[in-house]
Amino acid sequence: MRSILLPTLPTARIHVLRVIVYAFVILDILTLSGDVVAHAGNAEYYTPLLLARILHLPAMTSLVAQLLRALIIVACVAAVAGVTPRITGAVVAIGYWVWMLYSQGYGYVAHDHMALMVAVAVLPTVATPPLFGDGGSVGSAAGRPAGSAADGSVGGGTVGEEPRSEAAGWALRCIQIAVVATYFFSIVPKILYTGSLAAWANSAILTWASLRRGSVLAHWLVENVPWIFVPAQWGGVALEALSPVVLFLRGRALYVAIAVYMSFHLATLVLLGIHFLPTVICWAAFLPLERWRELGGSRKHRRQQIRFAG
Repeated sequence: MRSILLPTLPTARIHVLRVIVYAFVILDILTLSGDVVAHAGNAEYYTPLLLARILHLPAMTSLVAQLLRALIIVACVAAVAGVTPRITGAVVAIGYWVWMLYSQGYGYVAHDHMALMVAVAVLPTVATPPLFGDGGSVGSAAGRPAGSAADGSVGGGTVGEEPRSEAAGWALRCIQIAVVATYFFSIVPKILYTGSLAAWANSAILTWASLRRGSVLAHWLVENVPWIFVPAQWGGVALEALSPVVLFLRGRALYVAIAVYMSFHLATLVLLGIHFLPTVICWAAFLPLERWRELGGSRKHRRQQIRFAG
């Protein structure tokens, strides 16, 4: 069980994921969840969620919204730049959670942000080496011996290997579980609304959605191949029900599974304009992102060799 919940993984994977997540958080608060600023003029419609009620968060004001957005952006940039990333990451986590509590506090709760909220909460718990180390070998980070984590703990690595730690594995596992839970628990409202998964899968919900908000391609499918929607709904239910299996896949099987889920989201985007980007971004937690660091380190080493040779 410890190896499942606390796998020993490269800390550099956390560093790269931090860059991806914080860059997307900036994009998110400026676009997808940017409605927080607009909510400032609709205080009478504010219906705080349970956590917001516990924290006694009052209705948003324009000044607070602008200041909160600026704080999150500055903290994200600082964390990506490596300026005390655990402290600035904690600022991002607190600020972004408050931001999302307001974004979801006006009658609509979007579950596509759950994994992203978990990601910003757990990323500051892991100390990481600089993205490209000190210019030495790929296995060395910030002058520490290879095989030691950024917080000084030994992750079982040997000379020439990436620093690894259980802290990195725990954070990545939390994000992975949140991604899977986003799909798996989508089954619950389907059962509550229709009585069973079979009733939902055999319904005309996708046809109705295609007529109401579908693209030209979706309308064409309704007119010419309407029978395709029920099998598509069964396929969607299968992906949600089987999503926990992804947690136990490795290597090529994992990459195939990720490709299947990405294809699912591409189809919903093309047909219905539903993107689920916050969840899609968090699928990066399943990937060996430390290879980006190795690629960057190799390029830097080659540039140094060329400069010395010249």
